[in-house]
Amino acid sequence: MLSAAPAAGRSPPVVSTATTLSAGPGVLVGATWVWEAPPVLVHDLPTPALVVDADALDRNVARMAEVRPGRALRPHVKAFKSTALARLLDDAGHRAFCAATPRELVGLARAGVGDDLLLANEVLDAGRLAELAAATADGVRVTVAVDSVETVEAAATAGLGSVLVDVDVGCFRCGCDPADAGRLAELARDRGLEVRGVMGYEGHLMLDPDDTRPDRVESAMALLRSAHEAVGGDVVSGGGTGTWQDNTWVTELQAGSYLLMDTTYAARGLPFEQALSLHLTVVSASARGWVVADGGLKALGMDRGNPSADDLDVLYCSDEHTTLVRHDGGPPLPRVGGRVRLRPAHVDPTVAYHEVLHVARGDEIVDTWPVDLRGW
Repeated sequence: MLSAAPAAGRSPPVVSTATTLSAGPGVLVGATWVWEAPPVLVHDLPTPALVVDADALDRNVARMAEVRPGRALRPHVKAFKSTALARLLDDAGHRAFCAATPRELVGLARAGVGDDLLLANEVLDAGRLAELAAATADGVRVTVAVDSVETVEAAATAGLGSVLVDVDVGCFRCGCDPADAGRLAELARDRGLEVRGVMGYEGHLMLDPDDTRPDRVESAMALLRSAHEAVGGDVVSGGGTGTWQDNTWVTELQAGSYLLMDTTYAARGLPFEQALSLHLTVVSASARGWVVADGGLKALGMDRGNPSADDLDVLYCSDEHTTLVRHDGGPPLPRVGGRVRLRPAHVDPTVAYHEVLHVARGDEIVDTWPVDLRGW
């Protein structure tokens, strides 16, 4: 699925017209030697380095597409913030995307990725909404979430054409009272907006235990269905990675974390692989039994706790460092200059700290994707 052709991760070939090159990897083409630099490997990367396992990512894409093909999935770009990864999903048949910020959607539109973009968030900033509306000039359909008179007015004033009524289904976040959804839909129509349907995010249930989550998701979606009856439209949007199998009521699933995964969702036993890791270099070692690596709070999303480490225990993270100790029964601590690999506890904010994602197949870097959708 992901092309393994040499890209940003590999140096370009050097062409020489000499015919007597005697060292290094070279191929004789006619009277010309084509000299190619050796591949860049994961351990060659400057650290901290955020690395994507391309094979695991491909399997995650395929696994979700088995259940949610095409437009039944609206991938959430807030989880990865990269047009390159979004393009991979577009090529896999997922042409509708959702996002948390205008910047994410404007970036997708300008890159020509996707044809149905949803701002699944309430925004009042007139300048940002106007910039988003301008993206429709290129034939991209843009829809925004509304949950109040003010957000309806902001969408209409910016010249946006379509909205979804965002409904509170128990998450303690955005969304109107389900009983008020019909009134807001009528107000939107009166202001010349197309009301495509409703959305509701049961985010409070993403990590709920297996024995209670299905029933609680059904109760949350009952609220959304009641609002949909009053609002009308064809779209019922919601859900996420944590409820990807439980939520059978939405017409489109807003999942994003399943692509790269983190230790929090992995603990749920979901059938998606951890494709994202942070690679660090050990810069200090103490005779008292710990080592210090060169990345910490400024390189990791920490709201869900410490990252995990291969064969080591994380003692704590500070601004620029992670301190690690030997795991009981594990191998000796790495020496200064050695490498450690961490698995983040929360993918979304971890990615947002970095400028690029290094894409690897095995140990070889086959591509580098800019994290170009950061910001608001």
